[in-house]
Amino acid sequence: MEKVRAWLPVVASLVLIGIVGWGMLQILDVVRGAANATLNPVQQLSESVSTQVANVLNPTPTVIPDPVTIVHEVRSMARLETIQYSVEKIITAETRQGLFGFLVGDRLLFVAHGTVIAGVDLQKLQPEDLRIEDGILYVTLPPAEIFVATLENDKSYVYDREQGVLTRGDQSLETVARQAAEDEIERAALADGILRQAQINAENFLYRFFLQLGFPEVIFE
Repeated sequence: MEKVRAWLPVVASLVLIGIVGWGMLQILDVVRGAANATLNPVQQLSESVSTQVANVLNPTPTVIPDPVTIVHEVRSMARLETIQYSVEKIITAETRQGLFGFLVGDRLLFVAHGTVIAGVDLQKLQPEDLRIEDGILYVTLPPAEIFVATLENDKSYVYDREQGVLTRGDQSLETVARQAAEDEIERAALADGILRQAQINAENFLYRFFLQLGFPEVIFE
C-alpha cells in the first residue's frame, strides 16, 4: 500500500505532462492554420502581381473590329470567267547599285506566284448585240478582259538578298518587288494570249448554251 502511494505522484505528473503536451499540439495546429490562412492571400497576391507583370512585358495582341460597317457600293455582276492562268516570275529589285553598291546597296530576288483570271462581262451585252435572222442567232460578245491579276502571298517569297556592309537595307524594297510582280504577272498572261483564249472559251460555252435553249444555229460576230 505504501508503494502504491509512492507511485501516485509520478503517475499524476506523467498524466499532467501528457495533457499539457496534447494541449500544446492543439495550440500549434491552430497557430499553423492561422499562419496558412494569413500567408495564402499574400501568395495569391504575389502570383497575381507576377501574372500582371508578365502580361505587361509580353502582351497578347488584341484585335477589336469596328462594329460599324460602311458599304460604299453594291453592283450586280454577270462575269463569265472562262480561263485562269497560274504564273511564276522572278523579280529583281535593287537600290544604290553604283560604284559603292557593296557598301550601301540593297538587292533582292523575289519569286512571285500569281493568278490571272479572264473572261467576258455579260453585263455589257446590249439588246442590239443579239439578233435572229432566218432562225440563226447572231451574237456580238463584249471583248474579253482580265478580271483578276493577283499575287499569291503564301507561295511567293524572297529567294535571296544582298545588302551593303554599311546599310540595314531598304524596308520598302520587298513591297516594291511585290507591286512590280503583280504587273509582270498580268503582262506575262497578256503576252501569252490569255484574252484571245478567254474569248474563244466564252464563245464555245455560250454556243452550247444557246443550242440548249432551242436555237438551231449560233454565229458569233
